Amino acid sequence: MTERTDRTGKLRAWVHRHPVLAFPLIYLGWAYLFWTPVLLSDSSVWAFPNLLWFLLGGTSPVVAGLLLAAISGGRGQLRDLGRRLVDWRRIPAIWWLGLLVFWLVFDLAKAGIAVLMGITNTPLDPDWGLFFNPGPLLFLLLLSFVFPAIEEVGLRGYYLETLQQHLSPVLSGVINGLVWAAWHAPFVWFPGYYANTTFNPELYWWLPMIVCHTLMIMHVYNRTGRSILAVLVFHAMMNFTGEWLRISPDMYPFMLAGNVILAALVVLVWQKRSLPAR
Repeated sequence: MTERTDRTGKLRAWVHRHPVLAFPLIYLGWAYLFWTPVLLSDSSVWAFPNLLWFLLGGTSPVVAGLLLAAISGGRGQLRDLGRRLVDWRRIPAIWWLGLLVFWLVFDLAKAGIAVLMGITNTPLDPDWGLFFNPGPLLFLLLLSFVFPAIEEVGLRGYYLETLQQHLSPVLSGVINGLVWAAWHAPFVWFPGYYANTTFNPELYWWLPMIVCHTLMIMHVYNRTGRSILAVLVFHAMMNFTGEWLRISPDMYPFMLAGNVILAALVVLVWQKRSLPAR
């Protein structure tokens, strides 16, 4: 028992000494371990056994977050993660409105500017029929919310929280975004992953956009009392709105500019602001 306690103590000490490194080692290591067979396969990611490897690797955010929370803070930190995941009351009412409509307003604004600039005449192709088909609608809502729930608990609830205990909000957001981008990069090589979606990313614009999105998420997280639920809804609405609006592929490189501008505004705000009291 003493030997086991000693090992646990050493592991906890290592995690505390390496707040930037500990999470990515488990988060990326676990994911890449299971995703390597998928990347080496010629079969669709949605075919068995590739789907099994993909789903197992996809649990890495919550695995890393819960494991490190248990090591570094025990049951108290795990309970804190749970509270921040379900406590809707810590989110101000005005922020609920913003979480639900931000991506719709932002995407429509970028689409309008793209038309005015002559980038494309058809930036969007909204699927209005989606709202009259309960099956596809519920499936899209499920996908839009389940995957962000798995990601946000560990990536923001644990890792962003830990980073901000040692670094500035902006630097924490950038590091968090780079690690998140590294996790997403293999998706472009998964056979058939985007076959049934309107999204077809290229790394040169997608990875920087992920970092920009993370800075926005950092802002939401800190302005809603470190709410995991808030960033989960924000992330889910980004996914849902993009799929419903069916954004034209011609739009995505242009949309990077809009995301960079908004992320730069977030940086300016946080350069003048200290973190709210915990």
